[in-house]
Amino acid sequence: MNMNTVQLLPRSTPENQGISSQSIERFIGLIQEKELELHSFMLVRHGHVVAEGWWKPYQADKPHMLFSLSKSFTSTAIGLLVQEGQITLEDQVIGFFPENTPENPSPNLSAMTIRDLLIMGTGHAQEPAIQSDIWVDDFFKQAVEHEPGTHFVYNSAATYMLSAILQKVTGITLLDYLQPRLFEPLGIQGATWESCPQGINTGGWGLKLKTEDIAKFGQLYLQKGVWEGQRLIPEAWIEEATSKQISNGPADSSSDWTEGYGYQFWMCRHGAYRGDGAFGQFCVVLPEQDAVIAITSGLGDMQAVLDEAWEHLQPSMRPDALPIDTDAASSLAGTLAELKLDPPSEEAVSPLEEDVSGIVYDLEENEEKLRTFTVRFEEDCAVMELEGEHGVNSVVCGRNAWKTGTTKLMMMADNEYAASMTWRDERTLKLTIRLTETPFYLTTECTFGEEGIHLAYWMNQSFEGKVVREIKGKVKV
Repeated sequence: MNMNTVQLLPRSTPENQGISSQSIERFIGLIQEKELELHSFMLVRHGHVVAEGWWKPYQADKPHMLFSLSKSFTSTAIGLLVQEGQITLEDQVIGFFPENTPENPSPNLSAMTIRDLLIMGTGHAQEPAIQSDIWVDDFFKQAVEHEPGTHFVYNSAATYMLSAILQKVTGITLLDYLQPRLFEPLGIQGATWESCPQGINTGGWGLKLKTEDIAKFGQLYLQKGVWEGQRLIPEAWIEEATSKQISNGPADSSSDWTEGYGYQFWMCRHGAYRGDGAFGQFCVVLPEQDAVIAITSGLGDMQAVLDEAWEHLQPSMRPDALPIDTDAASSLAGTLAELKLDPPSEEAVSPLEEDVSGIVYDLEENEEKLRTFTVRFEEDCAVMELEGEHGVNSVVCGRNAWKTGTTKLMMMADNEYAASMTWRDERTLKLTIRLTETPFYLTTECTFGEEGIHLAYWMNQSFEGKVVREIKGKVKV
């Protein structure tokens, strides 16, 4: 196998794989109508991609942050480590870290096993807070109030511990471990994974992959671990990992978050299961329909997308091919090709531009540690420059249009962006910066006054909800 060749899943029409183009188009239409911000969508049926689309400026060949969808990949690595005989699920967690274990560990901490980490049943009443450079220490410092294995608490730190155990046992990172065992056989290239200060992959989040990579992962699980005739994952592991291992709340027929939890997989309604991540990163596997749904997003309401899938996609899947429907297939193809997230578009220009272009504003003290703000207006764009403790970041914003580039703004590493500018009124400039490999975009409203500037800015999504922050600045003397 040539690892330099990108391997794609086979393509087919929806009707050939027993699903109507109309039902998929209806799903897409309702997603748009309800303003659910998807960045990509891929539907696989009987091993064939039958529908795929990216909302411009998001692109098929770019990776996307997976957040907690990363957990399902970490679980897979643990399954492979078990198969290789390097660990067992009953191994005690503290046994791998004698140098980090407290002097007198509690009975519950002592009893905690790898299986307890996998099922989010560590016994913690709340997730351990990561507060130092040594995350294993932080994990062990948290009180373990319940008997391990009996009490579900969503726990990304527990998944980090799985990654730390794997690295302790193998001497290599989780990403390096999965490279020859999972990513290369699936033809997944360019995967990256964030690390802690100790150089251990974060495990519970931090993986970046492309949409088709997510779909391949789901298809591998649907195929019980076999890929192109080669067994990559033990079938018994897949059965365990994707079965309910612990209750995660009282049953609620309207929710996909109370159906039970496996080994870093959520159980779903309709006999399905999924890996998912914050703000709408999904790998949904539907064994009864022989289908996989892969989605990346910048969502606040993740349940809403699953509801649309259950109402419009899942029921329309038939066991046999459907009659060819050229018009419907053509309409769907056109819809998928034209998906886009438009930049805010109000007034393209303001008479104020000439007066404020290139003016440097000194900013008051702020939590972002930004010192100066400047914007220069050009014919088709505005160039925003922010100077902070890590130097100057500039972003080119198209006039009522997207301009692309890379910036360290909002993240400490280079991130690809698409940015736009528009005038909300004569004095208020609105800048929108989408970090196109993440769920996030930043909106900044810059109001220019006689002697200074007022900046109001917020992220589209955050774990804290919408928080508008403000900074004032004066013309630099």
